[in-house]
Amino acid sequence: MITRHPSNPILQGKDIPYPASLIFNAGVAKFEGRYVMIFRNDACEGNEDSWKEWREGKRELPAPFETNLGFATSQDGVRWEVAPKPCWKVKTDEILRVYDPRITIIEGVPHICFAMDTRHGVRGGIARTTDFSNFEILSLSTPDNRNMVLFPEKIAGRYFRLERPFPVYSRGRDRFDIWSGFSPDLRYWGDHELVLGVEDVPFANDKIGPAAPPIKTAKGWLTTFHSVRRDPEVNLGGWEKSWTKRYDAGIMLLDLENPTRIVGMSKQPLLSGEAPYERHGFRNDVIFPGGMILEDSGEVKIYYGAADAVEALATAHVDDLLKLCTEPRFAK
Repeated sequence: MITRHPSNPILQGKDIPYPASLIFNAGVAKFEGRYVMIFRNDACEGNEDSWKEWREGKRELPAPFETNLGFATSQDGVRWEVAPKPCWKVKTDEILRVYDPRITIIEGVPHICFAMDTRHGVRGGIARTTDFSNFEILSLSTPDNRNMVLFPEKIAGRYFRLERPFPVYSRGRDRFDIWSGFSPDLRYWGDHELVLGVEDVPFANDKIGPAAPPIKTAKGWLTTFHSVRRDPEVNLGGWEKSWTKRYDAGIMLLDLENPTRIVGMSKQPLLSGEAPYERHGFRNDVIFPGGMILEDSGEVKIYYGAADAVEALATAHVDDLLKLCTEPRFAK
């Protein structure tokens, strides 16, 4: 059904020609005849021995000293050529970092969704670029919102996105859901509506959120999402003293004309941590899709961050993915 690529991880810290440690949560698209990737890089002090010493209480936490976004290109979507320096890094008195990019090509122009940590909360943003080195920010949300993904074309004359706000006061800690929004111009957003609640996902009990931008099929918009199951009694480990949340990838199908309506959803995760690079990293047992490409052959390439440490690739045929989304009990 779904196959992990034998070259995994397809990108990791040792492949980057500048200081890099954790390479994950990349956005990937096809643009002008090649694959393009914008990846998150958390450059950290120390090495794995440093993290082990910290877990044992022998030293201070070797925290990341910089987060930036890097750019890479590929002819086959597997082997990547990385640009010699980061393509985007931001730090001001107010902005702390930009991270977790998603790429959608709209009317021939790359548009980037991203998260931005500020001193007054997490903001979700949309930017556009033509050269992957200069980014024009079109829109920034109020805190707290993130995990935004854009659809590749207008629907009923308007742009559409999925997003994940953080309603801590009204929903409780980590009880986050997938919402939607419409825009006439990619700048101003409204008509927000709940698309999927965490309580509707049988393999999640903590939070959910959008993952890779959707692909269009004859049966609907096929899109992935991330889901989190928390078990405070189980410490999954990693480079933190306590990690109790497992991240899986889910998949659902949205109506072509009204993408706030769920046509179907798999009742099982599409991907769960199984391979060593998914189960062991900075945070163990984490799968976080950020790119999905439908090839002319029907093959779907799904790019995902693994264990918050490396970038990986899985493939499946689009017909097989659509079959997963036919369970009517989970249709909205």
